[in-house]
Amino acid sequence: MTDFGFTLSCSSTLDLGKVDNDKFEELCRLEPGAGVCIGCGSCSAVCPSARLSGMSVRKVLLAVRRGRNVREMLQCCMLCGKCTIVCPRGINTRNLILSICKLYDD
Repeated sequence: MTDFGFTLSCSSTLDLGKVDNDKFEELCRLEPGAGVCIGCGSCSAVCPSARLSGMSVRKVLLAVRRGRNVREMLQCCMLCGKCTIVCPRGINTRNLILSICKLYDD
């Protein structure tokens, strides 16, 4: 077998039919702004925590949509509100983050 300098890895596609959307649907009831997010990344660009830890509202919302537990991701958030200021959709990200924390307080 010839070595071409790379290896093939398994697909990392996500089967949306198997994802548990219950947490995201409950989040949308608590904070309707969750469903309005377009994932533009403006929040990530201004987040001081994102520079140090990689955490951002965009990543947290994506993880919630995929049915993952985001408790550890939210520990880095300082609730500074910079993401709220730059959001083009006007989402109250502080309230969104606090609503996500309520979901995972189980």
